[in-house]
Amino acid sequence: MTQRKFLLIFGLLLGTLIVPNAYAHTIDAIDDKYRIEIGWMVEPVVSQETNGIVISVNPLILCPEIPKAIKCAESQKFENGIEGLEKTLKLKLIYQEENITLPLSPDHNTPGKYYAFVNPTVSGFYQVNILGTIEETSVSLSMHPPKVDERSYIEFPEPSDITIQQMIDGHTALIEDVSELKDSVSNMEETNSQIDVGYIGIGVGVIGVVIAIVAMMRIRN
Repeated sequence: MTQRKFLLIFGLLLGTLIVPNAYAHTIDAIDDKYRIEIGWMVEPVVSQETNGIVISVNPLILCPEIPKAIKCAESQKFENGIEGLEKTLKLKLIYQEENITLPLSPDHNTPGKYYAFVNPTVSGFYQVNILGTIEETSVSLSMHPPKVDERSYIEFPEPSDITIQQMIDGHTALIEDVSELKDSVSNMEETNSQIDVGYIGIGVGVIGVVIAIVAMMRIRN
């Protein structure tokens, strides 16, 4: 492998590792004063799973070489977070025509980081409106976290719950096996009438237990 080809493959692999993390959260700026970052607590996020919006707020360091505040904010990392915002900020989560207002809970290990717990029930794009004040600055900001994926995308090979149809199929198979067992016993009685009826009963009981076990295994599978 040539050095050029090796560098190309290495760059592609490195890109697949870096790009998803870079776009996992959404960053914005407020009045050239604050950097705000939002995202999902657990990613990738799927419907029907308990999750939450994580919000990080810290002072924005001005970038003379970057005129746009949002680009300036994106060039910086979260540090020196602002505490106490759970008392002055609230989050409104919006999906199409539905919305819910969620309180913020502070992260006790990381000042300036907050959580708004929620269980997104459907897949799609959600909007986050952040309302209130940061210190003396009024805030009314709309942001969009990454898309919520459909839960079925990660279910493999399929849901483990036994369905009604599976129970019906198993019950039907059990009835058919019992019918076949009765026919076999009748044939035994006709071909060999000297066999002790007691032994036949024991044999029928043992075979019946085996059939029941097999039927339960069918239902579970």
